[in-house]
Amino acid sequence: MDIQSYMHTLGQQARAASRILAGADTALKNAALLAIADELASAREQLALENTKDVEAGRANGLDAAMLDRLALSPQVIDGMMEGLRQVAALPDPCGEISDMSFRPSGIQLGKMRVPLGVIGIIYESRPNVTIDAASLCLKSGNATILRGGSEAIHSNRAIATCIARGLEKVGLPSHCVQVVETTDRAAVGELITQKEYVDVIVPRGGKGLIERISRDARVPVIKHLDGICHTYIDDRADLDMAFNIALNAKTHRYGVCNAMETLLVHEGVAFEILPRLAEAYGAKGVELRGCDKTRAVIDAVPATDEDWATEYLAPVLSIKVVADMADAMAHIDQYSSGHTEVIVTDDYARAHTFVRQVDSSSVMINASSRFADGFEYGLGAEIGISTDKLHARGPVGLEGLTSQKWIVFGSGQVRQ
Repeated sequence: MDIQSYMHTLGQQARAASRILAGADTALKNAALLAIADELASAREQLALENTKDVEAGRANGLDAAMLDRLALSPQVIDGMMEGLRQVAALPDPCGEISDMSFRPSGIQLGKMRVPLGVIGIIYESRPNVTIDAASLCLKSGNATILRGGSEAIHSNRAIATCIARGLEKVGLPSHCVQVVETTDRAAVGELITQKEYVDVIVPRGGKGLIERISRDARVPVIKHLDGICHTYIDDRADLDMAFNIALNAKTHRYGVCNAMETLLVHEGVAFEILPRLAEAYGAKGVELRGCDKTRAVIDAVPATDEDWATEYLAPVLSIKVVADMADAMAHIDQYSSGHTEVIVTDDYARAHTFVRQVDSSSVMINASSRFADGFEYGLGAEIGISTDKLHARGPVGLEGLTSQKWIVFGSGQVRQ
């Protein structure tokens, strides 16, 4: 296969489809989403058959149990894909929404209209259900998309792509609105992320290595986050029962996710009261603790290094630091945070207000677990990913994050004097 020519063709087709999709009304887009759900239901056996090829190949290639689990399209996962499509269909459509209308002294009236970005390239690993998540959000937000899944899921993704194409064609939309890259050749990624003439934005979803490569080599704007080094600070004016529950949940609810807590900061005034309780609870769940000297004076912990403060473990490992006050905690966050999610647990309104104003991350929380930093929990219905950048989108990226705004002007014959 001539990869350059193939990807050039996909780009051309996506750009043409994006113009059609941008003009599609909400009812048509919703009908497409529901038609795709019906196609998935009809293709259960074929999806399972193709997925078995991927799982068996993955097992033969030595994929670990966690990777194989993410790769599997169980009946429950297929049900979840269909339900996800229906949920996105039920979400409000941001496209065409007009805001901030006002009259100018000249008599013109102007405002802002929300519009699709155009063509979105999405590069992801492992989970074939991401194909449906990405396709549904892009369709509802009026964007054409080019999807490049991991080579380990190629058979599953091709089968899902067939269902998507059939659903689109059933309602009269071109199948090129959603295109899945058919080749596993890595050169396809290099082509996709440099197609400035066709692709408007790239969204990488996967490990740090993948995202670093995309960020380094892309010539197209990228929506991404590299690390999820999330902090929870327990203030000396916190309800300690609340703090205990939040700190335990933030670390142990799930380990391998970007919104799990990786560093716990504790005010020295409550360290002797809260840390032994937490250490016992973490120990019962098999969490390894790494602490500063002040932490180790209170509980048993491995000495923490500078590298620990800058590490996203994605594992049952937690760094703990005892700090002098909130300013000390914020200084630590400023130095080591990846800009994902930070939490303060306190009953002091003034401190909470200062924390959310001054801590510069995409999500900042008061008295809640960092595990809530998620598109579904934020009411977005679903998310295409998390952005720790400050331009264009920040935090969980849902439908609105896949759109932009343009100025619109209504006049009645005005000319500029």
